[in-house]
Amino acid sequence: MINNNFKSGFVSIIGRPNVGKSTLLNSLVGEKIAIISDKPQTTRNKILAIRNTDEAQIIFTDTPGIHKPKNKLGEYMVKVANESMGEMDVVLFVVDATNKTTEPERNIAANLASLRVPVILVINKVDLVHKESILPLIADFSSLHNFEAIVPISALKEDGTDRLLDEIMHYIPEGPAFFPDDMITDQPEKQIAAEIIREKLLWLLDKEVPHGIAIEIMKMTEGDKMTSIQANIYCEKASHKGIVIGKDGALLKKVGTMARIDIQKMLGRKVFLELWVKVKSDWRNNNYLIRNFGYE
Repeated sequence: MINNNFKSGFVSIIGRPNVGKSTLLNSLVGEKIAIISDKPQTTRNKILAIRNTDEAQIIFTDTPGIHKPKNKLGEYMVKVANESMGEMDVVLFVVDATNKTTEPERNIAANLASLRVPVILVINKVDLVHKESILPLIADFSSLHNFEAIVPISALKEDGTDRLLDEIMHYIPEGPAFFPDDMITDQPEKQIAAEIIREKLLWLLDKEVPHGIAIEIMKMTEGDKMTSIQANIYCEKASHKGIVIGKDGALLKKVGTMARIDIQKMLGRKVFLELWVKVKSDWRNNNYLIRNFGYE
């Protein structure tokens, strides 16, 4: 039976780095699509994830955090985030309840009126603060933009996300689905596998090292019982190569084990994963390498 009131539309998730955009995306879709770490600028590309129900198809895009870029990769990431906003039916502006309003966030809020699309302010991580401390944040942001709704949530605990979905549905237009109802992301399996490997490195490495990491899947072969994956881990400095490998190869082995478990969950089959570590000096300022690593 055809649902004549079926809705479909695009929702962009924007905000500063490390406010929980990827955690929110995964919570709204009900699947792990975007990688997560406690380090800023984890997401480098626009990630599309799809929530399918009997009433609607909502296509979410998780974008890189809006920040002051320090290299060409950073410039690309900010460009992706800014361009995604004007193409949407709804924009979710995510802020962190544990932090005071930052100047970049004030600038983002001031520029939202030019989008001419509904914007919902999402105050994330409310489980980490007292309720009274959220009120000044609401007042501050309300003075900067006339938001269609303000929704406090904890994306990690999936608290408040149902109300957020209800608010989103108010602004999604009626129309047919854009994608098959069994599709949950536009990311190819090779790209997701590469991001899973990078996520484990973000978890295990400190300071600047993980930000200079890129992953290239050299070969992905599907056999009768197992998928074999060969991947290169690129770092920017020779000194970082030894850190990534670890003493007697311990860290690289741990990365491989953790990544293999998650990739197996994604593919639903056994995986044989081989990792090599190589150096590509200053690749984040090399347009060719940025494109080669899938950031385009």
